Amino acid sequence: MPASMPPSVTAPSNGALIRRLLGLTWRYRLGCIKVLTIQLLLLTMGLAGLSLTGLGIDYIRHQVVPESSPAMTVIKPAATVGVRTATSPALPAKPGHLIDIALLPSAWKPVEVIALLAGIILLLALGRALLNYAYLISINILLQQQLVVDLRAVIYDKLQQLSFRFFDANSTGSIITRVTGDVQSVRMFLDQVLFQSVIMAVSLTVYIIYMASLSPGLTLACLATTPLLAIMSLWFSKKIQPAYAESRTLAEKLVQYLAESIQGIAVTKGFGREAENRAQFVASNRAVYNQQLGIFWRVSLFSPAVGILQRVNMIVLLSYGGWLVIQGQLPLGTGLVVFAGLLEQFSGQVNNIAGVVNSVQQSLIGARRVFEVMDAPVEVKSAPDAMPCLKLKGAVRFEKVEFSYSGIDPVLRGLNLNVEPGQCVAILGATGAGKSVLMSLIPRFYDVTAGRLLVDGIDVRHLVLDDLRRNIGLVFQESFLFSNTIAANIAFGHPGATPAQIEKAARIAAAHDFILQLPKGYDTILGESGNTLSGGQRQRLAIARAVLLEPAILLLDDPTAAIDSETEHEIFEALDRAIAGRTTFIVAHRLSTLRRADFIIVMEKGRIVQQGVHEELMRVPGPYRHVASLQLVDGSELEQLKPKGGAP
Repeated sequence: MPASMPPSVTAPSNGALIRRLLGLTWRYRLGCIKVLTIQLLLLTMGLAGLSLTGLGIDYIRHQVVPESSPAMTVIKPAATVGVRTATSPALPAKPGHLIDIALLPSAWKPVEVIALLAGIILLLALGRALLNYAYLISINILLQQQLVVDLRAVIYDKLQQLSFRFFDANSTGSIITRVTGDVQSVRMFLDQVLFQSVIMAVSLTVYIIYMASLSPGLTLACLATTPLLAIMSLWFSKKIQPAYAESRTLAEKLVQYLAESIQGIAVTKGFGREAENRAQFVASNRAVYNQQLGIFWRVSLFSPAVGILQRVNMIVLLSYGGWLVIQGQLPLGTGLVVFAGLLEQFSGQVNNIAGVVNSVQQSLIGARRVFEVMDAPVEVKSAPDAMPCLKLKGAVRFEKVEFSYSGIDPVLRGLNLNVEPGQCVAILGATGAGKSVLMSLIPRFYDVTAGRLLVDGIDVRHLVLDDLRRNIGLVFQESFLFSNTIAANIAFGHPGATPAQIEKAARIAAAHDFILQLPKGYDTILGESGNTLSGGQRQRLAIARAVLLEPAILLLDDPTAAIDSETEHEIFEALDRAIAGRTTFIVAHRLSTLRRADFIIVMEKGRIVQQGVHEELMRVPGPYRHVASLQLVDGSELEQLKPKGGAP
C-alpha cells in the first residue's frame, strides 16, 4: 500500500513552540514552584556563606593589624547600618552595609569567634547539601516520573486514534524516536532551559545588586563585556540549530535501520548479507558520530570564547579592585574577596548561557516533532451524532465509492458492490488493483474520498467507530501475535472473555488440539510475533481471535497465501466454520479458495471488471479465466475446474 504524507501544515515558529512548552509547564506549576523555591534557598545560603567567609577574613586581618583602616572591616551585602560596641574601635558604617565586624562577640577570644564563623559556614554547607538532595529528588519526580510519563501516555493515546494514513507516512523508527527520545527533549526544555533560565536571571540580578552595593564603579568595569557575550550567544544559537536538526534526522535513520535489520534477520542470514549489513550500520553510526562531533567542536570553541571574557573580568577585578583596596575604599575580605566570589559565580552563570543555548536548540527540535504527533489530524473518528450499533446484520453496500491516498491518483474508481448478510465474496486482482483498500474501508481504516459505504443501510461514517469495528473480524496474510499467552492473544479483542468462550473460538478455528499439546496449553507464552509457532498455527489463532468477537462481518486478507497445501486444507476447515452465517470478504488467488465463495469479483486498477461465480467466469474470456488457466497443473485439475456444459 503506497505511503501517503499527512496534510501539510505550516511549521510553528520557535516562539510558538516556546509558548506551547510554557503552557505545558503550567500544568505542573506546583512542582515547578517547589523546585525554584529550593534553588532560591540554595542561592541565599550560598551568598550567606560567602559573606561570612569575607567577614572572617576581615576579622582575622583586624586582629592581626588592629590599626588597619576601618574601611577594610566593612561589608556591604544588603541595606542596614553598622553597629558599634564600646569595646571595639570606631568603624564607619555606610548606607547599605549589613554586617560589621563589631557585631561579632567582643568578649570572645578570636579563636572562638573564628570557630563560630566556621561552624555557621559548615551548617550552611550541610543545609545546602540537604537542599541539593531535595532538589534532585524533586526535579526527577517532576520531570521523569510526571511529565515524561504523562507526555508519553498522551502521545501513545493519540497514536491509537490516528488513521492508517499517518502510519503509512511515518516509519516505525520515526514514531519510536518521537515517543522516546523526543519526549526527553521536552524534559530538557524544563530542566535545562526553563529552570536554568529562571535561576540564571534571578542569580545574575542578585549578584549585580550585591556587587553594585560593594562598588558600583568596579561592577560596571567588570561587567562591561557582558553585552558582547549576549550577542555571541544569539549568533551561536542561530548557527548551531541546523546541525542539531541534521543530527536528529541521522539518529532517526539509524534507529529505523536497526529496527528493520532485527525484523528482517531471517532474510539477512538467508542471503548471507551479514557483512554488508554490518558495514551499512557502521556507516550510519559513523554519520551520526561525525555530525555530533561537528556540534561538539562548535560548542567547544564557543565555551572557551566565553571563558576568555570571564578572565578579562577577573583581570579588571584584580587591577582596579586591588587599587581600591590599597586606597582604603574597599575592604579586603567583605569587599574584594566577596566581590571576587560574586564575580566568579556571576561568570559561571553567564557561562551557562552556552549550555542553555545548546539545550534550547535540541529541545525545540524534539518538541516540534512531539507536537507534530499531538497535532496530527484524527481523520477517522466517530461523528458527534454517531449511531451505536451493538449488533450488525452484515449487509455491505458500496455506492460509487472512490478513494485516493493523495487526493490526486484514485485507487478505487466508482466502485459499486452489494453484499447480502451471510454471503461470502472472494476478491481477485493483481497487486495494486485495490483489493486491500476495499477491505480497509469497511472498518474505516480509511474513509472514502467520494461515494458511500453502507453497512445495514447506514453510512459507516454515521456509526460509532468502536461499535463498527467490534462487529468486524480480521485475519491478515501475516497475522501478528503479541508476546503474551495464547489465551490473551485469542481474547485480545474481548479481554473479558471466559475460558469457555476462548476454548470455543479455538475449536472453531481448529486450534484447540495443538494448543493442548503445548507445554502450558492456553497459558503458553508466545515469542515475539508468535515466532515459536508454525504459520498454520498462527493463522488458526488469528481466526480464533476474530471469531471470538462473533462478528457480523469477517475480513480475510489472503490468509492462505504463505502456507503449504496441507496446512491450507486445515485452515480451510477452520475457515468454513468461521464464515458460517457471516458476511465474509476474502482476498484470494488460489482457485481452491475462490471456488468456496458465493460469488467472485475481479478487480483491475480500482474497478470491478468481472463478477460472478466460478462456473460463470470460466465460460467467458477475461482475467479470471486467465488466472485460472495459469494454475492448472494436470488434466485431473482441469476436469475439476470445467464448468458444467462447457469448456473453460
